Amino acid sequence: MNDQARIGLIIPSGNRLTEPQFNRYAPPGVDIHVTRLRMTGKFRKPWNELEPALADAAAALSDVQPGVIVFHCTANSMENGSAGEAAIVETVRNNSGCHTITTAQAICEAFIHLGIHKLVLISPYVKQTNEHEVRYLTETGFTVLHELGLGLESDSYGTVTPQQWIEIVHANTRPQADGYFLSCKHTDDRSNR
Repeated sequence: MNDQARIGLIIPSGNRLTEPQFNRYAPPGVDIHVTRLRMTGKFRKPWNELEPALADAAAALSDVQPGVIVFHCTANSMENGSAGEAAIVETVRNNSGCHTITTAQAICEAFIHLGIHKLVLISPYVKQTNEHEVRYLTETGFTVLHELGLGLESDSYGTVTPQQWIEIVHANTRPQADGYFLSCKHTDDRSNR
């Protein structure tokens, strides 16, 4: 293989926006390689049923020798707290031999880098999924001042427009917040070109 930098992504099978966004925003000289898992919506599975498929996906993705593999599903990476997230990372790393990170870890690192400690969580998720994220964020040292889940089905996440997201954030403003976390904000930003 050449010296081209490569990022491997494991994403939910119904996600239509990750690939265009990563390919659009990746710096020159960075290739994006994707594999999909049926793990959300009607394909939601408990960890013991998801783990074998995740192991297979990680092994297959390792064939392109990525510098890092990202488990790119915020809800699933936060669902079972930091211990569940560690199990995801271990499964991917052990079956790929690659450095591994989850979306949740990347988000926490971004919060730390930006000095965000108190935040508002807004998502397209149902209440239970938001509660998982609040628990994870609290466990990892952040304070969630307010949360709002829009209660959408997973195949409808992309129907919220950028203008609607702005309006939702304004309606849920908390003056003491350091930042706003729009979890799983699926918006086709190609329409804004």
